[in-house]
Amino acid sequence: MRPGSRAARIQLLVAEQAAVRGARVGVVDVCTAAVVALPVGGAGLSAMSGAAPSHPLCSTDDVSEQLEELQLTLGEGPCVDAFAHGSAVLTPDLRRGERQDRWPVFVDAALEAGARAVFALPLQVGAISPGVLDLYAHVPVRLNAEELADALALADLATLVLLDARIDEAGGPGGGPAEDLGAYRAEIDQATGMLTVQLGVGIEEAFVRLRAHAYAHERRLADVAADLVSRRIRLSPGT
Repeated sequence: MRPGSRAARIQLLVAEQAAVRGARVGVVDVCTAAVVALPVGGAGLSAMSGAAPSHPLCSTDDVSEQLEELQLTLGEGPCVDAFAHGSAVLTPDLRRGERQDRWPVFVDAALEAGARAVFALPLQVGAISPGVLDLYAHVPVRLNAEELADALALADLATLVLLDARIDEAGGPGGGPAEDLGAYRAEIDQATGMLTVQLGVGIEEAFVRLRAHAYAHERRLADVAADLVSRRIRLSPGT
């Protein structure tokens, strides 16, 4: 299959998902299209940056939502490695290989959530890497060459959409990341900023403390951030 025809087919598939929603193309449509086109049970996408806290943007179901939250809270997993190394991390079976040694906490939590295979694809344009597209399956599965090529094409399109670029007429105008981030990102950023004052630490350390508190109390990162912002909880320097 010619690269151009693959890109056009993927753009059309994503545009169809947006049409079902009755909205402009957004990263959620890329995730939905991935589930339609590939042998996976769900998809999620997180915005990531080396200079700011990372944020889940969208997920297609409860399991993919848990996987995004888990990786960003724990700071380990295929999504984290894909972003750090700028290359796809393909895990056909979480119970095999060295993955359990590399991600001991994530693997156990992911299996408990219902995931058996996870594929993390970095979003990249040149030196710009705004996030990672994650795919999961309930059973062990390997992507063949055609499926992997489709997954990479979906990641390329997600990159354009996330950067608020425009895709061709088959896909229509791309939706900006602002509508996906919404209050989630603002609240986590606000909570992290509050912790820098409360704990007297830098922004990176504050985000680590926020993640650690969420993990220790088995709560979603967004829920802990909301409690901090509303002052229902407060972390002390000795926490």
